[in-house]
Amino acid sequence: MTMKRRQAIAATAALFAAARASAPRGAFAQSSTTPEVRKAVLGYIALTDAAPLIIAKEKGFFAKHGMPDVEVSKQASWGATRDNLVLGGGSGGIDGAHILTPMPYLMHTGRVTQNNQPVSMAILARLNTNGQGLSVAEKHKATGVRLDASGLKRALTPESKVAMTFRGGTHDLWLRYWLAAAGIDPDRDVQTIVVPPPQMVANMKVGTMDAFCVGEPWNDQLVNQKIGFTAAVTGELWRDHPEKSFALRADFVAANPRATEALTAAVIEAQRWCDNDANKQEMCTIIGRRAWFNVPVADIIDRTRGNIDYGDGRKVENSPLLMKFWRDHASYPFRSHDQWFLTEDIRWGVLPEGTDVAKLIGEVNKEGIWRAAAERAGVPAGETPGGMSRGRETFFDGKVFDPENPSAYLASLSIKKIVAA
Repeated sequence: MTMKRRQAIAATAALFAAARASAPRGAFAQSSTTPEVRKAVLGYIALTDAAPLIIAKEKGFFAKHGMPDVEVSKQASWGATRDNLVLGGGSGGIDGAHILTPMPYLMHTGRVTQNNQPVSMAILARLNTNGQGLSVAEKHKATGVRLDASGLKRALTPESKVAMTFRGGTHDLWLRYWLAAAGIDPDRDVQTIVVPPPQMVANMKVGTMDAFCVGEPWNDQLVNQKIGFTAAVTGELWRDHPEKSFALRADFVAANPRATEALTAAVIEAQRWCDNDANKQEMCTIIGRRAWFNVPVADIIDRTRGNIDYGDGRKVENSPLLMKFWRDHASYPFRSHDQWFLTEDIRWGVLPEGTDVAKLIGEVNKEGIWRAAAERAGVPAGETPGGMSRGRETFFDGKVFDPENPSAYLASLSIKKIVAA
């Protein structure tokens, strides 16, 4: 090798060494979108609306976005999900989860955590709309109860048990809204209890409950086992209502902004995949496996396609009230929807009167990250909403929630349990 050749190589090496010294650590191995970490631990409950997290793992969307080591870990209950989020992924818990939309807010404020210690949380996406059920024990079929729950007024007593999945969560709020609209006070006229989703059918089978609200596939399984019937699906209460969310601990988001965007992009891609009708059979086959739900595909597939056997003689094909993962902006975390959930939690005393709802939403709802992730996932601009509000929402009983005037909505509700701060 000539002297000039050796000098050129040495000069080049020195140039690269200087560049490495002045550049951020790892800049030569990473692009500006490469995640800071390859792993996150995400929790899920055995409910059909957890499908985007499971599919993102099974179909390689997490790996595609630079996070091949993501773990999707089954949780026994929403209480266990909360406790493992409090621990965090670095301490044997989880970094994020498929979660009831109000829960991150209730954790963020310390309302549902041990010693009321706040755990800062971030909502990155909505996972679905619709897809939950209000189911009733077979013994009450003669009441003819459907969307109008007033038939249960004669059948229920203060000792009757109606179940939901977590105080202040979505199922609690759907159950309470349904009962209260019929003049049944969920705090006085019945016992409202907490039962984990996978245990709902077993509890109804032994006769300990009169009604419950839970997500699929448990309502359809109840019907298939002829233990009860579905009085109404929740989309009948509020068409295309928001349901579960994808949330992470806020400290994970702060420490790993690129990983957060990558996780959210993977979930968005999985949601688009799940909402393709051609993929429904495969989706249900995957989530029904022993490793995930351990539930027969027959208990999952029909309602996923919008085919609803209510179990009381009513059957609906191709219902528009099926669970949506992507279409009609199902994935976007509208701030107006979070406002409704928080308003309802004030209605029922889970949050105190005077809660600064706007401040809370500003701290927890990370719709800006969703938009960046959607762009990363290749979502066409036309498929993203133009604003952060879906506007006025109308419920089955004629009540209207105007996000510009939540106090008027609250004042219009006759049954409530508001507590002072």
